[in-house]
Amino acid sequence: MTSRHIPASFFGMVLGLSGLGQAWRIAAHLWSLPAPIGEGLLLLAGLVWAILLGSYVLQTFRRFESVKAEFLHPVQGSTPALLGVSTLLIVLAIRPYSTTAAWILTGAGISWHLVFSLWHTGTLWQGGRDTLDTAPTLYLPTVAGNFTSAAALGALGHADWGWLFLGAGVFSWLALESLIIQRLWHPKTMPVAQRPLLGIQFAPPVVCAMACLMLMPGSTAPWLLMLWGYGLFQLLLGLRLGRWLGAQAFAPSYWAYTFGVAATTICSLKLAVAGLSSAQWLAIPVFTGANLFIGYLALRTCQMLWRKQL
Repeated sequence: MTSRHIPASFFGMVLGLSGLGQAWRIAAHLWSLPAPIGEGLLLLAGLVWAILLGSYVLQTFRRFESVKAEFLHPVQGSTPALLGVSTLLIVLAIRPYSTTAAWILTGAGISWHLVFSLWHTGTLWQGGRDTLDTAPTLYLPTVAGNFTSAAALGALGHADWGWLFLGAGVFSWLALESLIIQRLWHPKTMPVAQRPLLGIQFAPPVVCAMACLMLMPGSTAPWLLMLWGYGLFQLLLGLRLGRWLGAQAFAPSYWAYTFGVAATTICSLKLAVAGLSSAQWLAIPVFTGANLFIGYLALRTCQMLWRKQL
């Protein structure tokens, strides 16, 4: 992998694997499933994260111009936010084993999130963008970064700080949503190569709900169900548009769907544990679908690695 450019979007694999691992961790409690499966998935997510992070840092020194070009790209320029987002999700995996390590990773993840998102957002505010470059990747710095910061802080018992990040993420999401929907309604349809990025569009409501459940464990507040419901509706919309969204041949960019899929599954399982009847009914098909989908992506990605196409 080190002989080729490693795009920051590859960190999307960590989001899917860690999210599925978290789901299995909850499912082991809810349905008495084997706990080692969830811990194994989280270990795999941690290994993938460590390999990608080390390779990306090394690449920065060896191929600085290609990394710089990615940061300045009108669409892909938002994806380096995934370095912080993936780190903050690893916090949730490692917290039961080491609070000290969790705090170190939280500090690193939030620091990268703040530095990158402030730089990126400041660049956007100066204008000069083509409206056709508006894509769901814009959610990553200010929405995904803030939501995962809130989740990590909630897991570490500092909900008061977590709510600050959640607020920043919610209002950033609301500000961006209409811009991205307007782009999708544009007479010029989104290019085939960019359509897998629409997977990010499905993530904000359920990632927000997931973060809220870290800040308020066991809650079944109506507005939490509203977020979960919006996420479920968007996943159904994704199924309805499956052929259009999947027009491009398989590529690692399809991992963009896994953040929303995994977060929906985690919310379903946590709400089921809290005793919510609708969640108890929906958790089984959602959990099954998430395993099949993320498992399929993992298999196809391994095939590409085996054939040295990555």
